[in-house]
Amino acid sequence: MRVHHIVPPYLLEHLERTADDPNLRARYRQSLQHDAVFRARPSATQRQDAAPFQDEGPTQGPRRVVHDAEHGTSLPGTVVRAEGDPATTDLTVNQAYDGTGATWAMFQECFGRDSIDGAGLLLSSTVHFDRGYANAFWDGTQMVFGDGDGEIFGDFTRSIDVTGHELTHGVTQYTADLAYEGQSGALNESISDVFGSLAKQHHRGQSAADADWLIGADIFRPGVSGVALRSLKAPGTAYDDPRLGRDPQPAHMSGYVETTADHGGVHINSGIPNHAFYLVAMALGGNAYGDAGRIWYDTLTSGELSETATFIDFAQATLAAAETLFGADSPQVSAVSTAWTEVGVLQSDSSEPSQPSEPSEPERSQPSGSAESVELMRAAKTALSTGTPPRPPPFMPPTPDQPAEPAEPDPATADPDTPANHSHPETSASGSD
Repeated sequence: MRVHHIVPPYLLEHLERTADDPNLRARYRQSLQHDAVFRARPSATQRQDAAPFQDEGPTQGPRRVVHDAEHGTSLPGTVVRAEGDPATTDLTVNQAYDGTGATWAMFQECFGRDSIDGAGLLLSSTVHFDRGYANAFWDGTQMVFGDGDGEIFGDFTRSIDVTGHELTHGVTQYTADLAYEGQSGALNESISDVFGSLAKQHHRGQSAADADWLIGADIFRPGVSGVALRSLKAPGTAYDDPRLGRDPQPAHMSGYVETTADHGGVHINSGIPNHAFYLVAMALGGNAYGDAGRIWYDTLTSGELSETATFIDFAQATLAAAETLFGADSPQVSAVSTAWTEVGVLQSDSSEPSQPSEPSEPERSQPSGSAESVELMRAAKTALSTGTPPRPPPFMPPTPDQPAEPAEPDPATADPDTPANHSHPETSASGSD
């Protein structure tokens, strides 16, 4: 079972390398080690250590239970609040309870979905996982929240959008089950960002115009130069901090990052479909969890998406969903078509995908692990415009032990107006998968 973390590994690796305080370095390394262990272990449904909570709560409405790991690492921990129980004196427990409730309410009230599986699945959370754990994750059966390292990250239960994001990984797991690699993995992440943001907007009663469109807006500690982990409104502008680097997300296919790290850049390239949804929601106006949310939800749950869907596949599926829901000549179809065109996934004719350009630099094999993460963060540190949704820069030039050969574009397809050193990402149906 794939474990989904809100903070990508390359960001923690960067912090672990650059932190001056040895105690902080140890916390980041420990967080990474925990994440690696959870990625390798079976899900709770296959573990002997996950005794089921004996739920005797109501059959209608949300069914929630919050456990306390008491700064240990055994899951799920001790039950401290179940459905219908009064608030406790522990703010973190109450925030986890409220965040799962807000996410349930958004899916139920907007899309008629009863919990993650559509059949009233118990929403189980564990708080106070380990000491200084700088992450939160969905492990296939439950949410797990760290308290943060105390320097960069605070309590991960503070952001409803973080809870909504991780629980939506569960919805995807029970529906399209998108493979967590390349473009399908970036779609998996983007769908969680979209519905995580919608959970917060629905809870606050915000319109698309009033929303902040941020993921993780409340988890940074004071002193961090950033507003969140990601921005759907302006990918690439969420943070710019000497310790974190600069947000590397692209908003357009021209900035698509080809990499083997982060499962093919799933937390980076998700900025492209994220921004497409934002554009649809803003074009339609009103509440984003209305027509725009319905189009994305119907696409996710249609049963028509391949597990290895590309951006083009998903874009065309959203067009089909919009046409089914609202009609071929509807403003909803027009908004969806325009949005995917603006982010470079589709051409002006929405029925056709954008044609890939010849890359000026031959594809090179890149190492996985920390070396690749260094290159990702180098890209993140390069100056970006903050005025409009930016196009993050490509990777820095190859290191001496990885020389790049000069480009040899095919004369039959080369564009004479395109400089030889300009990189064009692939936008074919194969994507980066």
